[in-house]
Amino acid sequence: MNKHTAKTGVLLVNLGTPDSPSIPDVRKYLREFLMDKRVIDTSFLSRWLLVNLIIAPFRAPKSAAEYRKLWQDRGSPLKFYGEDLVELIQKSLGKKYVVELGMRYQSPSIESALNKLRSSHVGEVVVIPLFPQYASASSGSVADKVMEITKDWQVIPSIRFVNNFIEEELFAEAWVEIANKYMSVEDYDYFIFSYHGLPERQILKASVGSQCEFGDCCNSYHEKNRYCYRAQCFLTTRLLTERLNIPSEKHMTTFQSRLGKTPWIRPYTDEVLVELAEKGIKKVLAFSPAFVADCLETTVEVGETFKEEFIAAGGEKWDLVESLNTHPKWVAALEKIIVKNS
Repeated sequence: MNKHTAKTGVLLVNLGTPDSPSIPDVRKYLREFLMDKRVIDTSFLSRWLLVNLIIAPFRAPKSAAEYRKLWQDRGSPLKFYGEDLVELIQKSLGKKYVVELGMRYQSPSIESALNKLRSSHVGEVVVIPLFPQYASASSGSVADKVMEITKDWQVIPSIRFVNNFIEEELFAEAWVEIANKYMSVEDYDYFIFSYHGLPERQILKASVGSQCEFGDCCNSYHEKNRYCYRAQCFLTTRLLTERLNIPSEKHMTTFQSRLGKTPWIRPYTDEVLVELAEKGIKKVLAFSPAFVADCLETTVEVGETFKEEFIAAGGEKWDLVESLNTHPKWVAALEKIIVKNS
């Protein structure tokens, strides 16, 4: 069976979700997620002590309460939107492709998805981590896991990884269409583009030479910083604000979800929103372009928690542009990426 007759396997991977919003399931998820050496990049012993003696026992109850706010009849949006995405893409691409969904943590696992592709005798596999911007803790971790699993296979197919897709035109167009639903009916004072944060040390580890300065160096995107997560986030904001005709003085790129006391990349979303309210900004439209499906970090953290904090600080209106989920242009963007890489 050669390349022209063998099917192409497609593995879509998202971060993962607890099996339920119960405390035991959330604790299990947190342990697997945070024990990843690319997520908490310290020694195994210090990571084990931190996760199993501090974070999982004490954070699980609070996180479970947050997941209950998110949960729907079909379960976690991150999971069921992923399943819907696979179905739509499989139908569109046809029988020459086999599309599977895997989660980096919990179920459906990457291993189970890869085994399904192997059983289908695919000639090659295109792996697409569903993280628009590359980071070692997200896309890098997916690649690490895929290679760990497939290294023991007797026959290893050609495997291609898509590291980021922020410059895919249809990806941007999908965000613009969703945002226009809000901007066409409301005159916002300001626009926040909030991305998941990372510890500064992880940015420095990926820096080419002394390129990273955590400042204006991210205002341009080039060969030396193309895998800098912060630079990719700033580029994403520029690509979206250009299409939405948002002037530079009316928007900011910020970072959320920091953990622990070590410095994370700035500016911090929760601090910026208070400063905006104190300056008299009343109406904000928030984006979460590091996520392609509704999840805890978007719906609850940005959509609810940040809204409460903004209004408490003196703001009046805080709206969240929902994630891409199964937007037709997002589906088309993924199909284009798959075909281009197969």
